[in-house]
Amino acid sequence: MIVRGTVQGVGFRPFVHRLATELGLAGHVRNGAAGVVAEVEGVPEAVAEFCRALAERPPPLADVREVAYETVAAVGVPGFVIRASEDEGDGARRTLIPPDTAPCEDCLRELADPADRRHRHPFIACTHCGPRFTLSTGLPYDRATTTMAAFPLCPECAAEYADPADRRFHAQPVACHACGPRLRLTVPGGRPREGEAALAGARRLLARGAVLAVKGLGGYHLACDAGDERAVAALRRRKERGGKPFAVMCADLADAERLAHVSAGEREVLTGRRRPIVLLRRTAAAGLAASVCPGSPDVGVMLPYTPLHRLLFGLPGDPPGPRVLVMTSGNRSGEPIVTDDAEALERLAGIADAWLRHDRVVEAPCDDSVVRVRPDGGGEVVLRRSRGHVPEPVALPVPVAPALAVGGDLKNALCLGAEDGAWFSPHVGDMGDLATVRAFERAAGRLRALTGIDHELLAADRHPGYHSARWARRAARSDGLELRPVQHHHAHLASLMAEHGLDGSAPVVGVAFDGTGYGDDGAIWGGEVLIADYGGYRRFAHLPYAHLPGGDAGVANPCRGALARLTAAGLPWEPGLPCVAACTDEELRLLGRQLARGTACVPTSSMGRLFDAVSSLTGVCHRTRYEAQAAIELEAAALAAWPERTGAYAFAGGLDPGPVLAAIVADLRHGAPVPVIAARFHRGVARAVLEVCRSARRETGAGVAALSGGVFANVLLDTECAALLAADGFTVLRHRRVPPGDGGLALGQLVVAAHRGRAQRQGGR
Repeated sequence: MIVRGTVQGVGFRPFVHRLATELGLAGHVRNGAAGVVAEVEGVPEAVAEFCRALAERPPPLADVREVAYETVAAVGVPGFVIRASEDEGDGARRTLIPPDTAPCEDCLRELADPADRRHRHPFIACTHCGPRFTLSTGLPYDRATTTMAAFPLCPECAAEYADPADRRFHAQPVACHACGPRLRLTVPGGRPREGEAALAGARRLLARGAVLAVKGLGGYHLACDAGDERAVAALRRRKERGGKPFAVMCADLADAERLAHVSAGEREVLTGRRRPIVLLRRTAAAGLAASVCPGSPDVGVMLPYTPLHRLLFGLPGDPPGPRVLVMTSGNRSGEPIVTDDAEALERLAGIADAWLRHDRVVEAPCDDSVVRVRPDGGGEVVLRRSRGHVPEPVALPVPVAPALAVGGDLKNALCLGAEDGAWFSPHVGDMGDLATVRAFERAAGRLRALTGIDHELLAADRHPGYHSARWARRAARSDGLELRPVQHHHAHLASLMAEHGLDGSAPVVGVAFDGTGYGDDGAIWGGEVLIADYGGYRRFAHLPYAHLPGGDAGVANPCRGALARLTAAGLPWEPGLPCVAACTDEELRLLGRQLARGTACVPTSSMGRLFDAVSSLTGVCHRTRYEAQAAIELEAAALAAWPERTGAYAFAGGLDPGPVLAAIVADLRHGAPVPVIAARFHRGVARAVLEVCRSARRETGAGVAALSGGVFANVLLDTECAALLAADGFTVLRHRRVPPGDGGLALGQLVVAAHRGRAQRQGGR
């Protein structure tokens, strides 16, 4: 039999060995590039039970997708053995390496037990937990094809590794103090410390307010005491972070519950094996330094997901230290995460005061995943799909030719697919510099190596200026491949359809709201309602165009976007309006001339820019220091009034915001509280979505409403739209495992491009 799925690196061969031995069966099992391959022989009843158990009772981390059987002649050799792995060649590869997982309870008990030989071992792991993807160098998954190959097993670890009854039987990350990776603490001008001394020194530095670079599973973090304002402000300044919120790591769940409101669903995600950053609503007395997440209603919280993290917080008997640490990606803002030790010493110099590193190589850079648990019972939504999720595949509802989709330029992630499966890369980041482009290229190569897929075509965004699309054009020319451009918002909706298993035979009413997407007419789209399937789309409705003055400069200055929207709506720039007051006289004069002439202006229908405009119009945020800041702070304002019956503003003719802007100006003039105005705006957008979807259903008969795009990371808008549409009889699709923003774009590109090719081939016949 050949077992396909996530079956390597999860203890599947030991499981098969134990099962066959218990049932008195003879034969062997091995890893192959196609999956786990086993032969068993014995009495028919035992063989039948063995086959049932393979599919129904796999190990905890396994995900069995398929078991293929073939009857062969019995050989009559007694006993059951694990054989060395074999590689049948790239063409046969469809096996899956599991994601990295948090330490299991057994390993945590050993970590804290002074009598155990792995007491305080920073790299403790077993068959049921620990690193997998980030240390894999190829397939089949064996120690020789991981970065643990550099650490020969000591006799005791070798005995455990070879013992079928042991929890570490064929666990590739297995090691101990004697034979495993070593910690080292480097402080400029000081003597390096190793092992336990390095750990103790790192804890002392954190307690004294230092910024520490800590090497983890998928790269470096920058860490400091989250309660120390001086330390957090120093990290923010050195990293050039602007006002973007930091994530924090709490020592345990009780510490997390002191920072934020934690629901049962959020508790389950926080403590699960993936251990992502979970966005939680902050409590009034969170005890965090003011610079951790200024202006945000949320705090991103994760719990320790490596033994080293546990030891950083301390075991019973250790000196007291910080219970909550800022844990942010080890990089300068805009650059990819640092994984190499020498590079960390160079690139993080001037940010970190010291480096806590180890000598196990990080093969695959992998940032932390970010999720939110919806408060309406809609489950979790992955906002950044990386550690703990990658490289789990996404099952495709339609077969695809081997293809590589390169995603967008913000929150980039690639997607490689063939047949009925697609594999995302980890989060790459924003494609604004050469280092990120190189990280993008390495991620593409790693996907090909781990899946064995040799892509025949490329898919990219239609935006002519995207770095990702330029790379795809160069690759298509150099490799002689076909490149298929896919419209941005069509890709958003296709990714959602694919995630939900739609075969594309019936169109959906797709609501695609985001900040930026290149439109068919050369304008910047982003407030779109499309009638869409995989084969194409029709633009049913959209926000009326307004000028975006100065392009990116307009995005960074929401006050300018607010004045542009007032101009488009025919409303005057009253001196008392916050967005007018935020601009200098010279800025107002130049902007007025620019808008009148259309000089250096791009027409946009972006819903993200409308949120920014309203944020400035109400005085919430006029200048941004990170992406989506104005919209996030507007949502925070709306949250304060959300329980009230605020009412909702009314759009005209579907999505025309003119009357909404006029009503906001009137409310400001009469002294209405900003939180009430913000709540009315959110509810008004949701009601406009309902009305436009109703119109689309009347015209087309489509009863499925699909909500995609980065604006739907706004939990108030997301839940309100879903509730109104469901109450009106729509089947509502929302993202869960695939990000609604540009991090999920590549999946849609893949499916659309593959569908277009299939349609062309069928048309040719």
